[in-house]
Amino acid sequence: MESLDPTRRKILIVDDVDANRMALRHFLRPHGFQIIEARDGVEAMERIAEDPPDLVLLDVMMPRKNGLEVCRELKSDPATRLIPVVFMTALDRNEDHVRALESGADDFLNKPFNRSLLGARIKSLLRMKALNDSLDQAEAVIFSLARAIEARDRFTEQHVERVAEHAVALAARAGFADDDLPNVRYGGILHDIGKIGVPDHILNKPGRLTDDEMDTMKRHPVIGYEICRPLKSLAGALPLIRYHHEKLDGSGYPDGLEGDAVPISARIMAICDIYDACTSTRAYRTAMPHERVCDILRSDAQAGKLDADLVALFLDEVLAVSPPPIAVTS
Repeated sequence: MESLDPTRRKILIVDDVDANRMALRHFLRPHGFQIIEARDGVEAMERIAEDPPDLVLLDVMMPRKNGLEVCRELKSDPATRLIPVVFMTALDRNEDHVRALESGADDFLNKPFNRSLLGARIKSLLRMKALNDSLDQAEAVIFSLARAIEARDRFTEQHVERVAEHAVALAARAGFADDDLPNVRYGGILHDIGKIGVPDHILNKPGRLTDDEMDTMKRHPVIGYEICRPLKSLAGALPLIRYHHEKLDGSGYPDGLEGDAVPISARIMAICDIYDACTSTRAYRTAMPHERVCDILRSDAQAGKLDADLVALFLDEVLAVSPPPIAVTS
């Protein structure tokens, strides 16, 4: 976990009353925290954009932009949503507390603040922020690893990005909630990360793989699943990573799932992966024409291997607004 050394932690105090900011500053400074201040919500957002803090102590009633608006903006932005926000206010009605929590606040303390309670809350929230920072760093390493693995094969350049883009578009048209679409994108980017366990001479072999080589290749979904499984933030992407080569008729791998046992997210990934792989040149063959690949998808759907409704949705709606990729030939 990242160090909890207070000298490395920045706290933003946001209050339009000078005396209130001074009281908090005098309380926090002996603990060694770096202190940033803002006099209203507009100035607070400017400070955060310039130098994101590790925690925000936020007044509710302020000119120009109130604390509730600031908190909602912070929590709706992926870049700032994990910054803990503590409301410090003289408002003490239950409905005020509810409004604060509904805006996304992590805690709520009344003025005048209890020093012991405030100190304990700050320590707890900074510990949580350090944990989230460490998880974000681990997640960044895994995504970097996925792109490094893709770079091992000159024929798969941008493959995962195209698959992810198509998968998100198909999931949206299939009725996925907006909150679920990031998991689909993560799965698209990470679906081949398990190929780190496949030797280069197999991954880039220009001819047909032997049975033993194919068995090695078929292990990559499980390897990828095990790499990503420890990160809770990637839990929603795990079914796409492990099951994107499963088929509805049970002929897929690694688990030979059938029918409804194949998650719909993995069915989506399978369609998008097949389309992009076939329309791109690989070490063992040249790119297939768009229409031929569409025929392959329709044939596999008719044979019960792919989800027929999703294939139709992909061909009729997703590809209608997304032009066929330019094949990678060198």
